[in-house]
Amino acid sequence: NRMWRKTRSKREGSTCIGVDPNRNWAAGFGGSGASGNPCSETYRGPYAESEPEVKAIVDFVRQHGNIKAFISIHSYSQMLLYPYGYTKEQAADHLELDALAKKAVAALESLHGTKYRYGSIINTIYQASGGTVDWTYDQGIKYSYTFELRDKGRYGFLLPANQILPTAEETWLALRVIMEHTRDHPY
Repeated sequence: NRMWRKTRSKREGSTCIGVDPNRNWAAGFGGSGASGNPCSETYRGPYAESEPEVKAIVDFVRQHGNIKAFISIHSYSQMLLYPYGYTKEQAADHLELDALAKKAVAALESLHGTKYRYGSIINTIYQASGGTVDWTYDQGIKYSYTFELRDKGRYGFLLPANQILPTAEETWLALRVIMEHTRDHPY
């Protein structure tokens, strides 16, 4: 199944395979927006960081420290999201994160006219616990963002090949804005 979104782990007592790696982080783990059902597409796993794919990134972040930005790239919906997804509590840096997201999506739109929404995960898309950028933000990585790339649903996960390069080109412009801001605003 080329549309598979979960890991390939197996759980004793279940015939269902895998965990949604974007519900497996220790950031509001097990809360609303993640499922405890192993057959669900949003199955959170038996415990936070149960998946080797997640644990490898967790270990990397913890061992290297001093990471200033973290970008998670998904599809689809045309959004640029920042923490939080598991709580309605605003991130301490929400004003700066919002202003930077606005600037980044303006740069993205400047190339092909692609319009993105932006904001906190919970207010822009839906509540989701156990998410990647919520965890990285809570680890002190201020500039933690998730891109939901093209499109808005016409093609969904089956984006036509002729949109791949334009998506990469426009996303690069937004990434550059975030990287330059990170460089120019040390913390």
